[in-house]
Amino acid sequence: MKFLKNLTLYISAFMPMYFLVLIKLIVELINSNLTFNVLNSINLATLLLLSGASIWGLLWNIRFNNEEAKEVRILSKKNITDQHFLGYFSLFVLFAIPLDLSHVSVFCVYVLTIILIGIVYMKNSLYYINPFLNILGYSFYDIEYCEIGSEKIKRAKMFHKGELQIQDKTFFVKLKNEHFSFVDEQKKN
Repeated sequence: MKFLKNLTLYISAFMPMYFLVLIKLIVELINSNLTFNVLNSINLATLLLLSGASIWGLLWNIRFNNEEAKEVRILSKKNITDQHFLGYFSLFVLFAIPLDLSHVSVFCVYVLTIILIGIVYMKNSLYYINPFLNILGYSFYDIEYCEIGSEKIKRAKMFHKGELQIQDKTFFVKLKNEHFSFVDEQKKN
């Protein structure tokens, strides 16, 4: 189950690229530059499936996460969104725009590249590199915190929708791992 949740996080990180390639494919079909052959149909179906899996995976990891919420006090925060997302997002643009997925060889290279990036992404727990979350309004923070009732200081990378204000507040965190968690000011789920 944990592997599947992590896989959906990886798939969701590519959502902007799926969108770009899907737009490119639709425009090419509308302009009659492509036809609905087997490969183009597979491309379209794959992009729609991956887009659906991306949305489902994020919902599963954010909203329907069954990890125990812990009340924490955030001691310090540093917004590090810009350190990870811009480089990754530019990779999408460079990777998506010039691809001619109507050729079997290019499609195979495309799929193998995504698989190789996925192996590195999951093996190194790079779940925090997810431009789709940034597009949805989440910022990424490197924080120091301690759980309420403990003085042990811990570090983690966490997402928060909007600007994280830490003065005189406690937060609830569902700590998936030190590389992927969400700060919630509202409630304990």
